[in-house]
Amino acid sequence: MNDLEAILAAVGRGELSPGNAAERLREGEVRYLDGFAALDLGRAERKGVPEIVYARAKSPEQVARICAAVLQSTERVILSAPNPEHEEAVRQALPGTRIRQAGRSLVLGDGEPAPTGGRIGALSAGTSDLPIVEEALAVAREMGVEALAFHDVGVAGIHRLSGPLQQLRDFDPDCIVVAAGMEGALPSVVSGLVSAPVIGLPTSTGYGLGGDGTAAILGMLQTCSPGLSVVNVDNGVGAGATAALIANRAATRNPA
Repeated sequence: MNDLEAILAAVGRGELSPGNAAERLREGEVRYLDGFAALDLGRAERKGVPEIVYARAKSPEQVARICAAVLQSTERVILSAPNPEHEEAVRQALPGTRIRQAGRSLVLGDGEPAPTGGRIGALSAGTSDLPIVEEALAVAREMGVEALAFHDVGVAGIHRLSGPLQQLRDFDPDCIVVAAGMEGALPSVVSGLVSAPVIGLPTSTGYGLGGDGTAAILGMLQTCSPGLSVVNVDNGVGAGATAALIANRAATRNPA
């Protein structure tokens, strides 16, 4: 509130134009919800990453109220890792709102993001990795990038990779997200074969010891292939946002 009053006072004194004041408010707007949430409504304007609501450990009512509040300021919001109770609460609180499934996430709201010219690729080692890599793709697409994805091309049948890899080279992405569970080998393989930066996305897919994603992330962190960076286990949001930031930065520097 003090920041808001200071901005309005500066406008009143003629020290700040209305346009500059509006830009500051968009970049720094915070909305408080009964002490349980402080929404950063200026994030998309400031950073280029949309508001993403992480549902786990929040009550269905909290999730529904947060999503409703965000949608008052933006066209769409991503709801990450909701359970059926979260989804039902959102549907009741936002009747008529378009809701799309994106892996383990939901995209709430109408319209489509404006294309930026950025391009990313995505690969998943196995079908079990799809919910996480599709979350990464949902975040990236909300940031305006074009994405080309291929699935179930892991090292257990490495010959499956050759065709998709050639198509990705032809697509010429600015960054590639590669999701894998088990031993997490696929990102290292891909990183050794492409010139674009690769983001390794370990998933909690596997048997017994290390099958919670530990083996996958350790394998990726110990890669000998240069150009591979790694996000945390099941962090589709982080992988998608980082890939899209790289792609959008590249598009800005090299407009078509």
